[in-house]
Amino acid sequence: MSQPPDPAAPDLEPPQASRSARLKELAQLFLKLGAIGFGGPQAHIAMIHDEAVARRGWLTEDQFLEGVAICEMLPGPASTQTGIYTGYLRAGQLGALVAGICFILPAFLIMVALSWAYFTFQGVPQIEHLFLGISPVVIAIIFGFCWKLGKKAIKDWPGVAIALIALLLSLLFRVNVPLLFLLAGLVGLGVYRPTSSPPPGPSRHTSAWLAPLLPLTQGWPSIGANVLANLSVEPVAAASFWGLDRIQTYAVPLATFFLKVGTFIFGGGLVIIPLLETAVVNDFQWMTHGQFLDGVALGSITPGPVVITAAFVGYKVAGALGALVATVAIFTPSFLFIMLASPFLLRLRQNPWVKSFLKGVMPAALGAIAAAAIPLAAAALLQDTVPRTVVAIAIGLAALIALVRFQRPTWQLVLAGALIGLVAGSGV
Repeated sequence: MSQPPDPAAPDLEPPQASRSARLKELAQLFLKLGAIGFGGPQAHIAMIHDEAVARRGWLTEDQFLEGVAICEMLPGPASTQTGIYTGYLRAGQLGALVAGICFILPAFLIMVALSWAYFTFQGVPQIEHLFLGISPVVIAIIFGFCWKLGKKAIKDWPGVAIALIALLLSLLFRVNVPLLFLLAGLVGLGVYRPTSSPPPGPSRHTSAWLAPLLPLTQGWPSIGANVLANLSVEPVAAASFWGLDRIQTYAVPLATFFLKVGTFIFGGGLVIIPLLETAVVNDFQWMTHGQFLDGVALGSITPGPVVITAAFVGYKVAGALGALVATVAIFTPSFLFIMLASPFLLRLRQNPWVKSFLKGVMPAALGAIAAAAIPLAAAALLQDTVPRTVVAIAIGLAALIALVRFQRPTWQLVLAGALIGLVAGSGV
């Protein structure tokens, strides 16, 4: 017996368009977008709009804009969630799965290949020269993102105070990021509280929807302690390609950690940096600052979301299987938010208390990113010789100007930095 049509799907095509045909169309479209999706989240959203609204008429303009607004509000990579939301409206829950998986898959395969090449040829002089130019560009991308997020998130002195306090708490006291976001959200509820009481309906849905997320802020340090008990003082060596010898040991820590990371990526994909940097470098000791920064660089040159950096971490720890576990875990919250909470998301977005909470979280995200960027900047810019340090600083400043002043795409800057580093590194 065939399933009834999804009431959420727009009635823009004749009824004979079957569910299987729609799923095939979604798979083809999002595999293509996932393979050519360079340029960052705004470029991804523009591509989805062009294909799903302008070209194919799957969604109306209002439906698409509502979906983007919802996805921008949620934690997680907004462009990936926009694709999942498009698939949901087009073909229901299965459509959401197909669209999201197909959008992520090309970047995942590319990242696994790049991770294998990186850890296989690490130490080769030419690779070191490449990352002499790439790493400063990534630092510029991070600070450029802080600049853009600051203009969006900080509009008053309380916002400035929240950002600075978050910076100090992250940098000096190593307060874990989910707890920091929760505290900042509570401050936002007090500072930006609505002048009138919210309607009872959305408030009830909001509390029911957010309640399962609160336990995720608990137990973060204990996970690190459990893993550290089984690790040496030095960062773990790179796994074999498939990671069969390690996956049983690391599957649960990887899955648990990246599920939590995926639940707290507020403000854009680069918020992944403070969530990952402290844990994978300092707490778990899975990699060095330099390796982590190189992983962010590789995530920046792949199509699709920069959150795919999780696959790089997973590969280092437990090979391709570890990369798969980390990737599935970090994107699972995005699928759950869209597929399970879609009936409540629009009302949730209008809730004034939710808006107040997010007004506190966004400046805190900015402060946490800045705190994480400081040791990464030291690793990228302070080289072993003065000439190499000068080259790294010059590349970073040039990339920052190109990004902020001339709005150049990040992937172009990373490739340009790699070329300059390859040429300049051999002479200094």
